[in-house]
Amino acid sequence: MLDTRFIRENLEEVRERLAARGAARALDEFEQLDKERRAKVALMEGLRGERNRVTEQVGRLMKGGGTEAAQEFRAQSKELGEKIGELESQVAEIEPRLDLILQSVPNLPHASVPLGPDETHNVEVRRHGAPPQISGSPRDHVEIGTSLGILDLDRAAKIAGARFAVLHGLGARLERALINFMLDVQTKEHGYRETWLPVIVNNDSLYGTGQLPKFALDLFGLKDDRGFWLTPTAEVPLVNLYRQETIEPGGLPIKLTAYTSCFRSEAGSYGKDVRGLIRQHQFDKVELVKLTRPEDSYDELESLVRDAESILQKLGLHYRVVALCTGDIGFASAKTYDIEVWLPSQNRFREISSCSNCEAFQARRAHIKFKREPGAKPEFVHTLNGSGLAVGRTWLAILENYQQPDGSVEVPKVLRPYLDGLDRIEPQMNADKRG
Repeated sequence: MLDTRFIRENLEEVRERLAARGAARALDEFEQLDKERRAKVALMEGLRGERNRVTEQVGRLMKGGGTEAAQEFRAQSKELGEKIGELESQVAEIEPRLDLILQSVPNLPHASVPLGPDETHNVEVRRHGAPPQISGSPRDHVEIGTSLGILDLDRAAKIAGARFAVLHGLGARLERALINFMLDVQTKEHGYRETWLPVIVNNDSLYGTGQLPKFALDLFGLKDDRGFWLTPTAEVPLVNLYRQETIEPGGLPIKLTAYTSCFRSEAGSYGKDVRGLIRQHQFDKVELVKLTRPEDSYDELESLVRDAESILQKLGLHYRVVALCTGDIGFASAKTYDIEVWLPSQNRFREISSCSNCEAFQARRAHIKFKREPGAKPEFVHTLNGSGLAVGRTWLAILENYQQPDGSVEVPKVLRPYLDGLDRIEPQMNADKRG
């Protein structure tokens, strides 16, 4: 959420920066309501001052014995009180409407974010490695996984519906190996603290990170209607660990990582990436979250991106880093980098991680503050998040990039210790076959 005072004092600047992401009209109603509210508050304060003077006059008259005159001033005081009460009610009606508008206004893009209305204006920052040399036409991960007996989309659809997956045997072990590998790298090499989290979150948590109220249709809510949801990403519970808390001096930065299953309805995405594991309702992810001082957050963003990149480098996967333009960054983000991995079957890069600096946007909604020194006035932290990485997309990228002419898949060297030294995934002899 943006700061109301900052909007009021810098209205044209805020409007211009929001226009860069196609959201300038979000402030039109805010400006009108805010002016109305301030006018009523000013009138109310004037009436309170007048009532105070009248009350003082009543006191003086009572001391001097002017009871009859005092009655007239009491009547004036009562009339002023009624007007004040009416104005208070009107202001009380306006304030929730202002809050509701602010809840729907996105974050302001940082000055370094490329300008542009959509993803075609994103800017490539760097790329690593080169596409693998694959003889013949590359097969996609669905064909590879199905032929190996490690991926079963048909039975997943029978159990739950479209956009779910069942992994068998070495497919399941590869998923688990990737989770452990990612967590080991982030905790042992990059200093993140591993956390085990609930995958059910409440309204306050989703509001704090910006998913509610705007993106309720993208979420899976629980049927009991008590305000519980399946988490769309571990970013939500990780950030909300510190909701309504003030971090003591010296406590920043905080670096957290967690594995969770994530759940998204993918509202509005029907017809996109319907084949395979690219866009699932349930998927595994290792998340990275940082809470930092404001002046450190952009250096910490660059560091977070490098931490996520290191996973792909160790796996030997070709990828690129892209700076998202103003029209493509997420609701709560001030700046975002996407990391995109190469998929041979599509002959293109696909997103595998999104790393964002939300500045104080989430912290203001979740009331997360810090003190620079004992006794100092609390300030809002900056929050950052990124995938380190999306596990399912890493799984499918390995199948496609390490596919072999004989139908097997080579296991990246860094994963072999997690698979008892296995160097190749071959067709599963014990895979359940259906006639």
